[in-house]
Amino acid sequence: MARFDLPLAELQAYRAELAEPADFDEFWSATVAEARAHDVDVRLEPVDAGLELVEVFDVTFAGFGGHPIKAWFTRPRGAAGPLPTVVQYNGYGGGRGLPFQHTQWPSAGYAHLFMDTRGQGAGWGEGGDTPDPVGTGPATPGSMTQGIEDPETYFYRRVFVDAVRAVDAVRTIDGVDPEKVAVTGGSQGGGMTIAAAGLSDGLAAAMPDVPFLSHFRRAIEITDAFPYGEIVKYLAVRRDQTERVLRTLSYFDAVSHARRANAPGLFSVALMDMICPPSTVYAAFNVWGELTGGPTKDMTVYPFNGHEGGQGYQWARQREWVRTHLGR
Repeated sequence: MARFDLPLAELQAYRAELAEPADFDEFWSATVAEARAHDVDVRLEPVDAGLELVEVFDVTFAGFGGHPIKAWFTRPRGAAGPLPTVVQYNGYGGGRGLPFQHTQWPSAGYAHLFMDTRGQGAGWGEGGDTPDPVGTGPATPGSMTQGIEDPETYFYRRVFVDAVRAVDAVRTIDGVDPEKVAVTGGSQGGGMTIAAAGLSDGLAAAMPDVPFLSHFRRAIEITDAFPYGEIVKYLAVRRDQTERVLRTLSYFDAVSHARRANAPGLFSVALMDMICPPSTVYAAFNVWGELTGGPTKDMTVYPFNGHEGGQGYQWARQREWVRTHLGR
C-alpha cells in the first residue's frame, strides 16, 4: 500500500469538475417530499441487552416509500432529557448488528440512533434486518449498480431518503433535543452523512469519516478497488450505457450534496485509501456548504492509513469536536 493520489497540497486545493444536473434540487425536493407524505411512524420496543448503564430500544420507522427501516436507539440509562443525539449510518454491506454493540455515544452522554441499511447486512459484521422491497434491472452483485440506469430507480435514492427519515424519526423520540442532532458514518455511512447534511434542515453537526459515494467519475477511473469496481465491471459489459450511468450517478454524488450542507462538518481522510481515494474525499470537503453560507469545517488526515482510517482515534476526535456543537 502506498500513496497513489495527488500530493496533500494539491488535495487541499482540489476542485472536482462535475456535470451537476440542472434539476438536482427539484429531484431531491420532490423525492424527500414524497417520503414525508408517509407518517414517520416511529415504533420503539425496549430490549434487554444486559447493559447496566445504557438503555437499548429496537426501532422501526418509515423510510423511502413508507418502507419499514430498522435501527437501534440507545441512551444513557436514567439520563434526564432532552439529550443531544447522534444519528449514525453504516459502511457498505454491513447491518445494524446486535443490540449491545452501539454503546460509545450513550456512554459519552448522548442519545444514539444506528440505522440499518436496506438490502444490506450480509457482507460483514453481525447482520441486518431491513429488506429492500424494490426490484431492479440488470446489475452486478452488490448494491452499486441496482437500478443505475435511471435516478428514479437507483438504490441510493432509497437509501439517502432513509437517512433523511432517520433524522426525522429521531427528532420525534421523547428525550431527544431536536435542535441538537448530528449525523455521522464511515465509508458508505460517510457518503450518507453528507447526503443527509445536504437534504436535512437544522442539523447541528455532520461527521463524514473516509466517505464513499463521492466524485464517482474520478473514483471509477483511478481505483479498481470494490465497491467502485462494481460500476467498472457493469460498464465493461454494458458498454453503451456509460453516459446514462454517469447521469444517474450525478444525482447522488456526495460532492453536490456537500455543496448544500448547512451544518459544521468534521471529515477524515486516509492518504493511502484505495477504496475511497483521497481526492474524492477532498472533492466533497473543499465545497462543503458553499451554497449555504459556508459553515465551518475541519479535516483530520491519516497519512499512513488505508480505508480503515483513524478508527478509534477518529472517534476520540469526533467526541471532542462534537461537544462544541452539541454540548456534553
